[in-house]
Amino acid sequence: MGVLNVTPDSFSDGGRFLALDSAIRQAETMVEQGALIIDVGGESTRPGASTVAPEEELRRVIPVIERLARLPVVVSIDSSKAIVIQAAVEAGAGLVNDVQALRAPGALAAAAAGRAAVCLMHMQGDPGTMQQAPAYLDVAVEVADFLRARVQACLGAGIGAGRIAIDPGFGFGKTLEHNLELLRSLPLFAGLGVPVLVGLSRKSMIGALTGRKVDGRLAGSLAAAVLAADRGAHIIRTHDVGETLDALRVWAAVSGG
Repeated sequence: MGVLNVTPDSFSDGGRFLALDSAIRQAETMVEQGALIIDVGGESTRPGASTVAPEEELRRVIPVIERLARLPVVVSIDSSKAIVIQAAVEAGAGLVNDVQALRAPGALAAAAAGRAAVCLMHMQGDPGTMQQAPAYLDVAVEVADFLRARVQACLGAGIGAGRIAIDPGFGFGKTLEHNLELLRSLPLFAGLGVPVLVGLSRKSMIGALTGRKVDGRLAGSLAAAVLAADRGAHIIRTHDVGETLDALRVWAAVSGG
């Protein structure tokens, strides 16, 4: 899954792909490098991020999705708002990637009404406050219990199991140790019976472990991607598609993954 942020304030590439033509070129490059999914986001969910009005989010993402729907790739909409989910699916999105796990008003119904798949992510708190004091008794068990409950909510709303994936939410209301424990515990999530998406690319945990700024975190991100795949992750969300695929090909050749 290649990351395409059409935002001015995302932590890694905010502002680089605001213009429609530059966003499409970046998506085409990622598809050429081997991306099977392009995740389009019009609202930053980095720690401390401000919310974006639905009208502005729609203005940012819908023209991009309409163009990307012509490419041989699954288009994902990274949003929590029901109105954006509905419009994105109508424009051609085949996956709804929601950091709030379809808990926002109307989001579950909007996703169920369409034919797109969904990815349910765990987040403690909200982007504005989630990193202030995250706390768990047992982070892996609590996150798994939450995701299991959200899968059941989707099933109850008529979203079939074949349309559901889950994401433990690395960096979303978690300390470094919480993130490391989730990475160690990925087999627990793989055991929930639906595909597991992992997004570790360039995140602050990589910076904390390596001492690198955002633009120097490629090596650490590749190591994390391989570790995640080895522990059962099915989808790797990354800013660096070609390099990540190279690393995964080597891992797969050795492990049979």
